[in-house]
Amino acid sequence: MKRWIGVILAAVLAGVAVVAVVAGNRGEERPAVAVVRGVIGSEKKPFFDDPRVRAAFARHGLRVEVDTAGSRQIVTDVDLGRYAFAFPSSVPAAERIKRDRGATVTYSPFYSPMAVATFEPIAGLLAKAGVLSNSGKSHQTLDIKKYLELVAKGTRWDEIPGNSAYKARKRVLLTTTDIRTSNSAAMYLSVIGYVANGEDVITSDAQIAKIAPVLAPAVLDQGFSESTSEASFDDYLALGAGKTPMLVVYEAQYLAHVFAGDGAIKPDMRLVYPSPTVLSKHTLVPLSAAGDRVGRLLTEDPELQSLAAAYGFRTTDPRAFAGLVAKTGAPATADLVDVVEPPTYERLDRLITTIDAARP
Repeated sequence: MKRWIGVILAAVLAGVAVVAVVAGNRGEERPAVAVVRGVIGSEKKPFFDDPRVRAAFARHGLRVEVDTAGSRQIVTDVDLGRYAFAFPSSVPAAERIKRDRGATVTYSPFYSPMAVATFEPIAGLLAKAGVLSNSGKSHQTLDIKKYLELVAKGTRWDEIPGNSAYKARKRVLLTTTDIRTSNSAAMYLSVIGYVANGEDVITSDAQIAKIAPVLAPAVLDQGFSESTSEASFDDYLALGAGKTPMLVVYEAQYLAHVFAGDGAIKPDMRLVYPSPTVLSKHTLVPLSAAGDRVGRLLTEDPELQSLAAAYGFRTTDPRAFAGLVAKTGAPATADLVDVVEPPTYERLDRLITTIDAARP
């Protein structure tokens, strides 16, 4: 009898286990998730890697996986046949991809003005040199015309009168990424090219031939340049003014850390705005139907727009960004007025190759 009771109990327990497994599996059912691969500018990778962003896409049945490349590399070197979308950091690069790939639409879910990340002692010296001034609002501006005059003279930091804070013998130069690969450097070149071209957008090869020798020292005399904006900004944060006294950045790179309150932005760090500046419109080019879904969600989904603002991007709905600026006291200007347009991709590319040909 005991033997049969044991057999019966074992059968009952087995049945309970089966029911539990089945019930558990039902509880774990999830909607099918489609993997969508894209190639993006490196500065957007922290956003796409954020678990909250991944979860937001998952709720729409998508798992978005990304590779990074310089925005100009996305146009020239990346095999876009492998991807559902390309997401460079500027309209000119996106329009070139759109044309080359026969895309019919683009999405610009967020943007970031170009800015300069520097340090308080450097800002003080630039003010003494007449290059940096207060805007009368919440930010400081760097006069690009006066800056180019310092570059033309070959001014060194230790030559600035009254300099006791930063007696470096190197040239007074903004540090950028590599103009051959990176969008942030190309956007900087758009700004200084505009000023050197008599405050006009570059539209001809004749203009390029005239201003390229003027701009070349501002680019080539920097020495080695990082290929991505993420790498150069990491150097700014970690190595300080000795390595990078002034760095051309996307505003979003700096503000993301301010908004997060993660301690990466130290008390002596400063964000200033070049005058003029240019907007880097992060523009997604769908290369498939799935890529189109990603573009639409980034542009229209309130949760993704709010998360983009948390990473310092200005979105189609300005309220989230403005709220974060007010909450954190971030040194961001609410209204950008002195903003210029970049040249077409072809003109900018010609300017870059002309300057690059002058490398020793």
